[in-house]
Amino acid sequence: MLGKLGLENWFKIGDRDLALNLLRTKLLSEGYTLSQVTERVRKALGVRARVLPMTDDRVRTVVETEIGVLRFQEYFVKYGYRTDVRRIWFEGLEEAEPLSEAIHAVHESDIIAIAPSNPIVSIGPILGLKGFRDALRKSSARKIAVSPIIGGKTIKGPADKMLQMLGIEPTAYGVYTLYRDIIDTMVIDVEDRELASKIEAEGKQCLVLDTRMHTRQNAQKLASQILTRIRKLV
Repeated sequence: MLGKLGLENWFKIGDRDLALNLLRTKLLSEGYTLSQVTERVRKALGVRARVLPMTDDRVRTVVETEIGVLRFQEYFVKYGYRTDVRRIWFEGLEEAEPLSEAIHAVHESDIIAIAPSNPIVSIGPILGLKGFRDALRKSSARKIAVSPIIGGKTIKGPADKMLQMLGIEPTAYGVYTLYRDIIDTMVIDVEDRELASKIEAEGKQCLVLDTRMHTRQNAQKLASQILTRIRKLV
């Protein structure tokens, strides 16, 4: 319908996503903070786990490409991350203040797991937020990261290309180098088992598991395996 009305319609989302975005935009415009909106949505959807954004301040991912400067959604969805990336930055990150509840959670947790998300544009802004990386270093939690790179490639998304752009080898070890100062354990896929000794040579534990999550059952199995092994060490 947006297309019929002459508007851009490249960001195709379903009714559930649209409803969530409309609610979030409405509440933010009324003065609610992002963390307040997130909590309201969490309760409405019956999510039992607490969900905390890294900050209530506005931070935006911007990508400079061969065709110009793009908002991340344009780069990722509209152009399907096919354009070459020259630079990435996060507007507002330097001025943003970390959510106090998130910092508290870092200090109080027993286990902290960094998901296999894009280390540059998904995890990167969190670690780049003032005080966050230091809080992770000081936390007594057992800290673990799962590599999103398998066999030199990402399952989906442009993480491998972004790592290359920054001069970081697009491997599980390359991802590890971004986290080495804040983690105790690195999880890599069975396909990359030869990298385990390289990571362990630096005094870190390395778990070699099947990290491909093609189904919900695969994801649950991986999470269970990681938690079971880490809990023995906490």
